[in-house]
Amino acid sequence: MRNPYKVLLGLLPNPPLMVGTVIAVDGGTVTFQLPGGGITQARGDAIINTQVFIRDGVIEGAAENLPIEIIEL
Repeated sequence: MRNPYKVLLGLLPNPPLMVGTVIAVDGGTVTFQLPGGGITQARGDAIINTQVFIRDGVIEGAAENLPIEIIEL
């Protein structure tokens, strides 16, 4: 018999991987701006004016400084 909780977790989508530009650092909290203009926060360390990958409120690493295009569906 399969674990019902693991079955439920398998149905839920994974958190999206986002990229943002760091605009402020305060201790272990980083504020960054998304390409669409939104501002949010994540845990981790980064340098101001660098681009980082963020998933589920945690910085996963540095992103290359490439141009970003927003495509709306």
